[in-house]
Amino acid sequence: MFFLLLNCFATAQTLIRNSCKTAAAKDPNLKYDFCVQSLEQDPQSKTATSLSGLVLASTNNAESKTTNVNGINKSYPPGTEPALRTCVKLYDDANGSLNEALMSVKSGDYRSANVHLSAALDAPSTCEDGFKEKHTTFPVTNENNVLFQKIVILLAFTNML
Repeated sequence: MFFLLLNCFATAQTLIRNSCKTAAAKDPNLKYDFCVQSLEQDPQSKTATSLSGLVLASTNNAESKTTNVNGINKSYPPGTEPALRTCVKLYDDANGSLNEALMSVKSGDYRSANVHLSAALDAPSTCEDGFKEKHTTFPVTNENNVLFQKIVILLAFTNML
């Protein structure tokens, strides 16, 4: 039993590394190290046996990231509340797009999944642009960058299917 579990883990690890390597070679926005670390830390990704299984797990992972941004509790500089409210709305929309992408992936409709993922990818950059317009510090830079990378990974993977 131990060897069976070890073999499954090694297979998933190889799948993750090979998929990230191929995706990073095709998309200059995708960071290989982030891809591998993000997926190897995700329990669902670690049990994936195919690229489509990895896409399903990764979509759930990205969806949870959009939800987490809404719960960030920090002290923000005065005057950033309107831009933050816009970001929360954008992240809610991105979450909906990721949910639609998940449904498309489950049904094997990767073209529609790409459309929804592309829509979700707009949220991080649009959110950041709102702060740049106000000439204020962007308080959720890290969270935004993580979401961007997670969606870039998904787009690259669905393009490989």
